[in-house]
Amino acid sequence: MFYNFKTDFRMKKKDIKILLVDDEPDILEIVGYNLKNEGYKIYTAKNGIEALEIAKEKTPHLIILDIMMPEMDGIEACEKIRATKGLEHVLITFFTARGEDYSQVAGFNVGADDYITKPIKPKLLVSKIKALLRRVKDNESEETVSEKLHLGNIVIDREEYVVIKDGEKLSLPKKEFELFALLASKPGKVFKREDILDTVWGNDVVVGGRTIDVHIRKLREKLGDLNFKTIKGIGYKFVIDED
Repeated sequence: MFYNFKTDFRMKKKDIKILLVDDEPDILEIVGYNLKNEGYKIYTAKNGIEALEIAKEKTPHLIILDIMMPEMDGIEACEKIRATKGLEHVLITFFTARGEDYSQVAGFNVGADDYITKPIKPKLLVSKIKALLRRVKDNESEETVSEKLHLGNIVIDREEYVVIKDGEKLSLPKKEFELFALLASKPGKVFKREDILDTVWGNDVVVGGRTIDVHIRKLREKLGDLNFKTIKGIGYKFVIDED
């Protein structure tokens, strides 16, 4: 099979680095304390500028990122992190009191993996973080295999996490890439919405159905509207050529 999202989580907690970003000292202290008690290595930043610098230096496995912050907000910080070499595939979850739909959509548009609304009980937060970290790959224990899939004028390079269209290299946000790789793994097959959510986002992560629609819209903009077909009431499929 070309694409496999299911990966065993074997990393030891003491090796997992989490960057917690929030402009509220109490949040940094309380959340940081609970995650440290779980055995994770915790770094903190009070705004997006600090977060970007620490992320470049430490390369965390997970970034918990507030949206409303001074100097550089979470949306801009997420976008810059995703554009930084070596940080393209770091797990990022927004952590904010802003529950409006537009904030969630904006977050997913810039490459967020999940969205956590505060206030949240420490035990529930820890459980949520554990669920996210199950998707961290133990790269040291996996054999690296070059994976390329050729689909007409499009090439998917799984090893480099890039898509090449007509010779032009496109660096997609992580979830866009995973969604595209899933659909393209079997051209013409209709993937049900619930299967897409489970495979790409995981059944431990609560996201709405609009999340898929937002990512499909972005893929259509970058790779061509005619390649992605909506099957009303069911899901989506990818086609190479269709009149």
